[in-house]
Amino acid sequence: MWLINSSIGRKVVMSVTGIALILFLTFHCCMNVAALFSGEAYNWICELLGSNWYAVVATLGLAALAVIHIVYAFILTAQNRRARGNERYAVTDTPSKVEWASQNMLVLGIIILLGLLLHLFNFWYNMMFAELVGMETKLSPTDGFGWIVETFSNPVFVVLYIIWLVAIWFHLSHGFWSAMQTLGISGKIWFKRWKTIGLVYVTILMACFLIVVLAFAFKCAPSLCYHD
Repeated sequence: MWLINSSIGRKVVMSVTGIALILFLTFHCCMNVAALFSGEAYNWICELLGSNWYAVVATLGLAALAVIHIVYAFILTAQNRRARGNERYAVTDTPSKVEWASQNMLVLGIIILLGLLLHLFNFWYNMMFAELVGMETKLSPTDGFGWIVETFSNPVFVVLYIIWLVAIWFHLSHGFWSAMQTLGISGKIWFKRWKTIGLVYVTILMACFLIVVLAFAFKCAPSLCYHD
């Protein structure tokens, strides 16, 4: 099958799964921003998603997308290394038109993966997983707002999340327009436009995540004034 065996097919899979993950991040961002204004509203969303069958199915689907994206990233990286052969050890100047992010996508991907594991431990493990298996936790599994407060009261987690978000920004700022180019949506006219659109969109998206982290870290979220 060309999606598996060919280089172009693998890039298409990477692009489609990447766009799907960006859409999920958009939903997740909107959900997180709600926590800034109402702890009750955020917990209502958490309870709605909780351990319901549709939420579990969606989580499994999301996990499959992430695994496929990560596996194909490593395959493409290994393929590119084999194609370059001994040339990859030669000392060369980085072309001025090549973005730093495109030269370090694997490193950024590893940082993002480690951050994802930390995020899953802090939230998914203590919420959906705990609710599914009936595990006792410090807070209620449906108290998503409480888990946000708990997590970002720890300065170490705040720093780690900031590093994670910066890595995601670099990764997506390149990945967004690259996906459009791979799918053939980006022509001569739209190439620069997609780069600008992607940069603006990704910057706003990551800025919203960062605002949530900092607001809870410095206890300046409006919703904290009304939460016991």
